[in-house]
Amino acid sequence: MASPAPARRTALAALGTIAACLVVTTTSAPGSSSPPLVAATPEASSALGTVPARVAAKKQTVTLRVLPPLAQPGPTAAGVAGARSVVLATVTPAKSRRPVLLERKKGRTWKKVGRAFLDRRGTAQLVLPAAKGTSPRYRVTAKAFKGRRAVSGPTFRAAGWGAPTFVDDFAGDALGTSWAHRVQHYDPAGLRNCAKGDPAAVALTGGALRLSVVPDPARPEPCTAYRADGSLVGQFRYRLNGHVSTAGQKSLHYGFAAARMKFQKDRGQHASFWMQPVPYLPNATSAAEGGAEIDIIEWFGDSKRGGLATFLYHPTTGGRQKVGGKLDDPDSFLAAKSDRWWRGYHVFSLEWTPTEYIFRIDGRETWRTSVGISQVPQYPIVSLLSSDYELLNLGGEDRLPQHMYVDWVAMWQS
Repeated sequence: MASPAPARRTALAALGTIAACLVVTTTSAPGSSSPPLVAATPEASSALGTVPARVAAKKQTVTLRVLPPLAQPGPTAAGVAGARSVVLATVTPAKSRRPVLLERKKGRTWKKVGRAFLDRRGTAQLVLPAAKGTSPRYRVTAKAFKGRRAVSGPTFRAAGWGAPTFVDDFAGDALGTSWAHRVQHYDPAGLRNCAKGDPAAVALTGGALRLSVVPDPARPEPCTAYRADGSLVGQFRYRLNGHVSTAGQKSLHYGFAAARMKFQKDRGQHASFWMQPVPYLPNATSAAEGGAEIDIIEWFGDSKRGGLATFLYHPTTGGRQKVGGKLDDPDSFLAAKSDRWWRGYHVFSLEWTPTEYIFRIDGRETWRTSVGISQVPQYPIVSLLSSDYELLNLGGEDRLPQHMYVDWVAMWQS
């Protein structure tokens, strides 16, 4: 994986819906008074302005960036309304391990509602508490640390962002019209000679979309699976896979795409949240022209040979190139010691700009890259696929069916 940047801080989850990023900057001297209120308005990739404050020789700058509701770890389906917005606070000069507080205005005082530590780049992630029918004021304060006095950023509100440009929380009893089933044929060329997408492997249950791998009742005979190099994997049952997308209905062109998901435990199939370009141009020689396959997250099952991964496949003049890889320490992104990827839901997201991709889990950055940046619309896909090369890893056909769950999928256009 190129330039991995796993966050090591613990972040609890927080609410707000946002159509774009809020960036607020204040420059203040150590010990200066709190700056005035800055209204949170959805401005993408530009500062709302500098809040004037007393100037001193050793001035400190606090920059805040509010992201969409990308944090929501938890054991049950809860809908996108339960997700919480993420605040990225950057303090300069950067001081690694400096504590920062998220504070909420209560009367004339400030109450601590969150705590984090700056990383080596001087950035910390904080998560806003769940809203309770009001629009409270917040600020971020960097505590006194190694000769630097405490400094507070601008006051801001995190409300009124508006709804996502697309959202489905799968609250009904049937798949919505924005979704369609994919690859409903056995596909040896795609290394799924023994598996195909099928509506029988898709269901809505308990407020979530369930995607499954199940035996194909119409094909009781054994299927022979092969690896990409032509070597034999073995014989297995034919399988139906849950595999759906919004192709032709909903797409994104820069912004945020996110899905809250809970995975299957076993290997032998992989759960994915990914995107494909509109339109697909097989002869494209660049991502600017032909887009990219963006595998926002893939889960290959519980073991050192499984784990979480992010990949990009993008066209070049020399053919399609692959970048990315497995997360070095995926369990560091779990919410608690008892949490597991198959026990609890987590939000997996992509921030996509004309020059960069940033991948996150519950708002915590896992990887960023400027390689293979698509300049065309992309549509989301969620799937539980059983490719031929991994079938042996299941450990027996008696372990079928397998299930993953999607609580919601949302996109925010920049």
